[in-house]
Parts: sequence; structure tokens; C-alpha cells
Amino acid sequence: MTATEWESLLGRTSFIELDARERAVALLDAGTARELCGPFDRIESPWLEPQGVVPQSDDGVVVVKGGLGGRPAVVIAIEQAFQGGGIGEVSGVKIAAALSLAARDGRDGTLTAAVLLLETGGVRLQEANLGLATVAEVCSAVMELRALQPVVGVIAGALGCFGGMSIAAGLCTRLIMTVEGRLGLDGPEVIESEAGVAEFDASDHPLIWSIDGGTQRVRTALADMLVLDDVTALRSAVIEAVGQGVPAEHRSQRIGELRARLAAIDPARPPAPSELAAAWADTPPPRGDR
Repeated sequence: MTATEWESLLGRTSFIELDARERAVALLDAGTARELCGPFDRIESPWLEPQGVVPQSDDGVVVVKGGLGGRPAVVIAIEQAFQGGGIGEVSGVKIAAALSLAARDGRDGTLTAAVLLLETGGVRLQEANLGLATVAEVCSAVMELRALQPVVGVIAGALGCFGGMSIAAGLCTRLIMTVEGRLGLDGPEVIESEAGVAEFDASDHPLIWSIDGGTQRVRTALADMLVLDDVTALRSAVIEAVGQGVPAEHRSQRIGELRARLAAIDPARPPAPSELAAAWADTPPPRGDR
């Protein structure tokens, strides 16, 4: 590695190592961040303490408004260190309400984009159906806002984005990932527990990342951009994604294309991870680690 490459590496600030609040503030223009429904408002889940779980005073979701490249924006960050980023009734409502309020602002003339920082294993087991219902509200709110302004998803950390919130990720206008990030409907442990280790070995990290990792998700067009784990790089990528505006058609609306790609795969002889990109041969290669 050259001296210039070492300087570049040492000059990076890891986005993954920041907590949810730090991530949200780092993306916004300096001095513009204003948190809504913060920890001192004590909007926390009423369902955790009766089950022996200590609640968190912001219920694991941080909502921050501010400027993003000079544009109004709201950043919604899930705290992976609380309940594995699990979504419950209160945290889900915070996400859905923030998106709906951004849509209302847009209809009133203040076009407000949204950024979802998705580090979540899905719905909290302690809140079960309540969590599932609120994830549906989140998905509805994403679709409401994306018709007016971009909703950009970011999956940066190794926890990844799984369960119901992976559906919300798929509904985003654009999705940004790092090499370390993961995206899937079911997590590796869930697949292994339900179908056995022969179906999916949850201890095989190279296998997991070869299927769910950011590089593969970009190659198969389930994510749009692969970015280095660096605050500056991610902020630039988010600003670029918002600047591209609302597309004529979102990825989730291309049902015929997605169905045709699935039909081309023989379930009895599924492709190896190295062959997956061939099924998406018309998809441009990843834009690279920026």
C-alpha cells in the first residue's frame, strides 16, 4: 500500500462505529440538526418492562431534521445497540410519523427528503403483532413520501436490515450499502433454525456476505450504490441520491421484471452465489467503493 493510500485510509471516519444519533447528525449540514422526540421526551415502549426488558427513552429510533446539501431533510436512524435494532410499536410509529410529516410538508410547499438508516433485525419478539402492524405503517408512509421526494435507505453496518424492515428498504427510492452491510428478508439464523444447516449455515460468514452482502445486493440491482465505510463518502452518496429526485418508476413497481428474473431460476438447481449476478445480466456493475 502506498503512502497516499495509507493517508486516505487513516483519514477516514467510520460511519459504522457511530451510534444512531451520531450517524444522523453526521449526514446533515453542519449546525442544522434538530432532534425531534428525543430521549428527554421519554417516548418509550410500555411493553418491555413488564417482560423484564429495560426500555430506552427514545425507544431505539432517532429522528433528526436539518439541511442535506442545502435541502430540507429528515434523517431517521435505528439504534442497533438497543434490542438489535428491533422495531416495536413506539419506534415504528416514530418512523412512520416522521415520514408522514415530511410528506405533509411537501404538500404544503416545503419539499422534504428522508433518509432511513436501517440497522435492524426486524420486529421485536416482545411486541410481535404490534411491531408487525407498525412496520406496515412504515411501508405505507415510505410510499406516501416517495411520490413527492426521495426516500433514501442506507444499510451500513454488519447487523444489516432484515425482517419486515427489509421490505421498507425495498420500497426506498434508492438504497445505499457498504461492503459490510447485509440485506435480506430472513436472517441467516432464522433460515438455519427453520430449514436446517444444510439449507443455510449461519456460521459461514463468507457464504452469508456472498448472498446478503452489499456487493452482491448492488450487483443484483436490489441496492443502487456501494460506498466505503466513511462518513464523508456516505454523506456525499446520500446527497447525490437525493439530488437525483423522484424516478418515473420505483424498483418495487417493476413487478414484471422481477417476476421474470425469478422465473428464470430453477429452484431444484439454484445458482451459486458467484452465479447470481448472471441472472441480472442486464444490470450495470456496482459503482464501486467510493
